[in-house]
Amino acid sequence: MVEEARKPHIEVENLEIHYGTVPAVRGVSFSVQPGEQLTLLGPSGCGKTTTLRAIAGLEQPSAGEIRIGGAAVYSSAQHVNIPAEKRGLSMVFQSYAIWPHMTVFENVAYGLRVRRESKEAIVVKVDRALDMVQMRPYRDRGASQLSGGQQQRVALARAFVFQPQVLLFDEPLSNLDAKLRGDMRIELRELQHRLGVTSVYVTHDLEEALAMSDRIVVMRDGLIAQVGSPGDIYNTPRNAFVADFVGSANLISGKHRTDLDADGLIALETPSGAILYGMAHGRPAGATLTMSVRTVHLHLSLQKPNASRNVWPVRIERTVFQGDFTQTHVAWGDQRLVVRAAGIEPLAEGQQAFMTVDPGRVVLLEE
Repeated sequence: MVEEARKPHIEVENLEIHYGTVPAVRGVSFSVQPGEQLTLLGPSGCGKTTTLRAIAGLEQPSAGEIRIGGAAVYSSAQHVNIPAEKRGLSMVFQSYAIWPHMTVFENVAYGLRVRRESKEAIVVKVDRALDMVQMRPYRDRGASQLSGGQQQRVALARAFVFQPQVLLFDEPLSNLDAKLRGDMRIELRELQHRLGVTSVYVTHDLEEALAMSDRIVVMRDGLIAQVGSPGDIYNTPRNAFVADFVGSANLISGKHRTDLDADGLIALETPSGAILYGMAHGRPAGATLTMSVRTVHLHLSLQKPNASRNVWPVRIERTVFQGDFTQTHVAWGDQRLVVRAAGIEPLAEGQQAFMTVDPGRVVLLEE
């Protein structure tokens, strides 16, 4: 029984999808554990939605295999391609696809009626689904009278009403305003945990991915750039693309000063002669290095800190107030870096200051 529980619920192996001669997905492989929420994160055109649609059966792959519950729903080698309606999935789209001429109840009940379920069963299932998304008081209201957030809840209820084993989400919150989107993230995450349903979520929104995911698959140009927990992806990005896309980062390149490596740290010398210490995290350190430093991990002060490593003089070039934080642009030798900090008094342009960063926050990137 224990071994059975460890088997992935969804498995994608060497998936390839082409539009004509243009590759949209190029040999992507990942798995999703039972009850896990996995997010496909990346910029527009990276292949994340195409991958999701292939799992749903709405996109025809060119090669590879997709298994759900251990059974192949698509396999190029076995010539298997199970129709979308027979895969036991529900999907929530970016456009809610709510029928405006129907009531909330009728929208959620529609799929059950198509399946010829009894009136009694439909009432029980629809009311249960509406309770999940806190929309039962609106069951008899016309869908056209609902706000965007309420329409999204109806779309979720329509997906939950079948009690699917797998839920697929294609940027379901992108049409909502910022505050409502933040509230819905929390609700959707709690609902997914409560139901214990396996889900694959597509978004280009970093905050959404970090807040909602058990694991994240970062995609770029039809390939996987990195897979890991939100903490792994944010704190130890593998390469320059992930470092820059997943949160704001400064990328610093220079030569490897092996003679200065010490205490488990590696040393990088910038073209202007500054020495930056960081962590390799098991990655090979060649003759030239590129390191990532999150903008929020750099600190500015007017007094020189006592730290013996990673302390440098800088000149303040520009400060930008952005509400919850202030973004400061500094000149560091011949480089321009960005520092983000909450609740600090803006430093005057042209002012001299000291910048420091904990070496443990400096991450070596793979080439």
